Amino acid sequence: MTESNKTATLTIHGKEYELPVHSPTAGPDVVDIRKLYGQAGVFTYDPGFTSTASCDSTITYIDGDKGELLHRGYPIDQLAAKSHFLEVCYLLLYGELPEAKALETFETTITRHTMLHEQMQYFYRGFRRDAHPMAIMVGVVGAMSAFYHDSTDIADPHQREVASHRLIAKMPTIAAWAYKYHTGQPFVYPRNDLDYASNFLRMCFSVPAEEYEVNPILSRAMDRIFTLHADHEQNASTSTVRLASSSGANPFACVAAGIACLWGPAHGGANQACLEMLEEIGSVDRIPEYINRAKDKDDPFRLMGFGHRVYKNFDPRATVMKQSADEVLDLLGIENNPKLQVAKALEKQALEDPYFTEKKLFPNVDFYSGIILEAMGFPTSMFTPIFALSRTVGWVSQWKEMIADPQNKIGRPRQLYLGETNRDYVDIEKR
Repeated sequence: MTESNKTATLTIHGKEYELPVHSPTAGPDVVDIRKLYGQAGVFTYDPGFTSTASCDSTITYIDGDKGELLHRGYPIDQLAAKSHFLEVCYLLLYGELPEAKALETFETTITRHTMLHEQMQYFYRGFRRDAHPMAIMVGVVGAMSAFYHDSTDIADPHQREVASHRLIAKMPTIAAWAYKYHTGQPFVYPRNDLDYASNFLRMCFSVPAEEYEVNPILSRAMDRIFTLHADHEQNASTSTVRLASSSGANPFACVAAGIACLWGPAHGGANQACLEMLEEIGSVDRIPEYINRAKDKDDPFRLMGFGHRVYKNFDPRATVMKQSADEVLDLLGIENNPKLQVAKALEKQALEDPYFTEKKLFPNVDFYSGIILEAMGFPTSMFTPIFALSRTVGWVSQWKEMIADPQNKIGRPRQLYLGETNRDYVDIEKR
């Protein structure tokens, strides 16, 4: 963190305290309150930590007002349009876009780490057949520390590197096997001659009885889904990974904690909620009814997949995702899928309605990614596991950055205590 001469003066009970102010390369200045408790004996109060910087980072930057998302300074729309997922993984992990030889080496390393330890098959079979794929992923990723002992020492830079590669490489296999187990089909092993996204699609949709050819349009769309969800600054699951890692926990346990947090419907379930809304609407002729309900302040109904909590203007990921959605729907068609018919009509009507355009309630990345995954044939129960697969590189990059940070210390949030003060114990016969 760079030091500056800026300060802020805080007056408490008539006494003034000078606090350092740090200026980032982008975004608002940050008031440094680390010594406030020691000097003044007070805490700050910020439920949800929405006004508190818990770390400094060089990985991802979001400007919600501008609709800007940068990975190491590169705009997400450029990366999604011109790059591919494993190149973005390299960028997030190492800070720069790779030269051709470095990228080739990295891709080979990831590809040759995609197999799972054979005994992990038995771990899957310990779950009920109707187990949610996210429940399986939380358990399996957490159990990786029991299978890969040679990459759990966080003090060893080499082991950190191996763990990072293993998590990125094996997550598609873990997610695909969770899907196969959920559907009762046999596990499909990865193949080294396929790219990252194609390998995942094949492991999900192929069966031993016949050959499966991955369509390049679907592979590209899946790669973009991975890319557009790779990292998103200090969100709930990333903060969970950082908090878990601050205790010195192994990387597999930390990422399992991130997956558990992502499972929450307020975080990772947005595209699933969008598809459930489309199913609720049911048919194109009912769209005006639901649009009117969305405009009614007294009606709790909201159009899922429109607008964004962070992006107050537009979601910069949505433009590229819309292009992929259009390509996938043109390829697969929507004639026999009422939800996709509703999605296309809803998108059109909402974009033509002044109410939504004036309030900047445009379709976001979750709206389009949900459409794509539905068209590909994934059940909604797989939407969040695919999100977790995509976000793994972000979690790992943030974890690596935190471990190497000399300011790293165990997380210990404070509280505003409103409970009872000191009371004497009363014997039970006197209560």
